[in-house]
Amino acid sequence: MYYIGVDLGTSSVKILLVDEAGTVCKSVSQTYPLEFPQPGWSQQNPEDWWNAVRTLIPQLLEGVDPAQVKGLAAGGQMHGLVALDRNDNVIRPAILWNDGRTGKETEEMNSHYGKEKLLDLCGNIAFAGFTAPKLLWMRKHEPENFAKIAKIMLPKDYVVYKLTGVHSCDMSDAAGMLLMDVKHRCWSQELLRYCGISESQMPKLYESYEKVGCVLPDVAKELGLTADTVVAAGAGDNAAAAVGTGTVGDCACNVSLGTSGTVFISSKEFRLPPEGNLHAFAHADGTYHLMGCILSAASAYGWWMKDILKAVSDTDEQSPITEEDLGNNPVFFLPYLMGERSPHNDPDARGAFLGMTMDTSRHQMTQAILEGVAFAIRDSVEIARGLGLHLTRSGLCGGGAKSPLWRTIIANVLQMEMHVPTSEEGAGYGGAILAMVAAGAYPTVEAACDKLRSECRVYKPDPAIAARYEERYQVYRKLYPALKALYPAMAKAKA
Repeated sequence: MYYIGVDLGTSSVKILLVDEAGTVCKSVSQTYPLEFPQPGWSQQNPEDWWNAVRTLIPQLLEGVDPAQVKGLAAGGQMHGLVALDRNDNVIRPAILWNDGRTGKETEEMNSHYGKEKLLDLCGNIAFAGFTAPKLLWMRKHEPENFAKIAKIMLPKDYVVYKLTGVHSCDMSDAAGMLLMDVKHRCWSQELLRYCGISESQMPKLYESYEKVGCVLPDVAKELGLTADTVVAAGAGDNAAAAVGTGTVGDCACNVSLGTSGTVFISSKEFRLPPEGNLHAFAHADGTYHLMGCILSAASAYGWWMKDILKAVSDTDEQSPITEEDLGNNPVFFLPYLMGERSPHNDPDARGAFLGMTMDTSRHQMTQAILEGVAFAIRDSVEIARGLGLHLTRSGLCGGGAKSPLWRTIIANVLQMEMHVPTSEEGAGYGGAILAMVAAGAYPTVEAACDKLRSECRVYKPDPAIAARYEERYQVYRKLYPALKALYPAMAKAKA
């Protein structure tokens, strides 16, 4: 039997065909455009996601008996506002997770409720990337479009709707909307009212592994599937990636170096960071998790390599960086190219190189990019440790995790063993596991992960390197507070 896992990312979609033993039999992918109509804005056309999926699935299934494909689920980019009218047509381009236009709305929401009340209502404070501030922005700046809203969903839910005709959302993705009572796993009536919407405009909530429906007959015919192919609710990309790396159960950890960077800590109990500087979300296995998210991780490195250096080879840029250089780099980099979320919640924050001199080399600056992302992720790890969580090992996934140098830096900066799957497929693989559970192949997500757990390469911190990085991190953590007051003035400059 086969299962399809969809990884609906920010710049592309990747779709996997996975057999019942957990082997990835085939994968296909396709990119789609991003729109940046103003500095700090980021949006996308939902039809581009669906057109990519409908193009790729027939390619994925070439030579496969449709009757052998039993289930499908997606892991998708979180927080994006997909607004549909009463005919289920897209009203405007989706406002994405890394869009920074809602700074004022975020401040207003935090001010109106106060951190303590918001944390009580939904387990999180307002961040510029979350969905609720986007609704407030739309109500203020696009009232005609706001009045047309009949249904609000997240990116992967739009694809699920096109497959099944069902308006759905899973708990893990809904937890990042700032509209859900995460602890009690239901929509928050108080927050819906504040945003000027009703529960009838929200999709039905499901656990990530629950069956939403089956593929519509006409769609199944187009895609090369059968009409009894089960579609699960799916999960937010980070929760799906965590499932794909076996990060389920209590106090398991996973770090992802994708477009954004995340640290994900699973918990069977609902834990609430007192300052709201980590997210308290529902997990795709039916429990909970804490998550810290930095907005620019592998994307910061990609910006440096492609847009600035015009480089074509990671090896050429990284190979001059030796073990002796690790923890001895005088250059610091703040990776706030799209503002920052965890733990600063500052859409005005901007990237910066510091510590350069006339003899600074390009390789030191490249190293600073890798280290800056690692330091920013450690900011979230330190908050989790402050809650009493004992973190000594973690999974490591995402495009950035393909770099042995970056793996080594992460292990030493975080002072944790990093377990890198030998065949890491991220959110798409987690989606396939959720599809297996929805189709009845496994009783629970945890049982599936235990059975399908992949081999890993282990990167251990070196005591000498870790000690050097500890000293550098103590300097790094003082840089954002020193620059914070300058960011609003910087943000006024037009690109």
